Amino acid sequence: MLNKMKKLVLILAVGGVCSLTTCTSDVYSPDACFTEDVLPIFVSNCAFSGCHDAVSHEEGYDLTTYEGIMKGITPKHPQQSEIYREISGANPSMPESPYPKLSKKDLNTIKIWIKMGAPNSSNCRLCDTVDFTYSTRVKKTMDTWCVGCHTGASAGAGLDLTTYTGVAAAVTGNRLVGSLNHTAGFSPMPKNAGKISQCDIDAIERWVNAGYPNN
Repeated sequence: MLNKMKKLVLILAVGGVCSLTTCTSDVYSPDACFTEDVLPIFVSNCAFSGCHDAVSHEEGYDLTTYEGIMKGITPKHPQQSEIYREISGANPSMPESPYPKLSKKDLNTIKIWIKMGAPNSSNCRLCDTVDFTYSTRVKKTMDTWCVGCHTGASAGAGLDLTTYTGVAAAVTGNRLVGSLNHTAGFSPMPKNAGKISQCDIDAIERWVNAGYPNN
């Protein structure tokens, strides 16, 4: 009985320390990579025509580049960063209607990156040259870079890339691959921003060449 009481006291003591120190803090993660994780959030959700793309520069912010994003970021201090304040909180002012607000996951990724010092990090993970299935590779790329513009009734070019049917429709006429490669004659995607990684483009091309299965 005495040993059980000692264990209970120890558990309560550890819990109390956690509540007062770092256990409730955001955990720094090597996955908070600028090029692979942070930039796609801004490009997909904020860099629309007339807003914060490379052409419009609404309010002076081009959110398609590291330099443009850093104009509104104070490294290590999310709440001192104008951009973060605009996209977070109970009633965030950005993205503007009708576009959806950022998810908690995306906000946390940006917050962690800022706390890390907002580094211009890239190539944080090795290129996967094996996986080119729809469910684990193609859809993830679409969700990361494209669905901010291509979703629901107001989907850009009428293509809802949140579903397999929509992505498959984009394959016809070589539109998907041509747009991702920024090939002449196709609308470059992401719009008014740089190309996604060649690794992801190669995976999508392999999926298309395999008959773009719903796998």
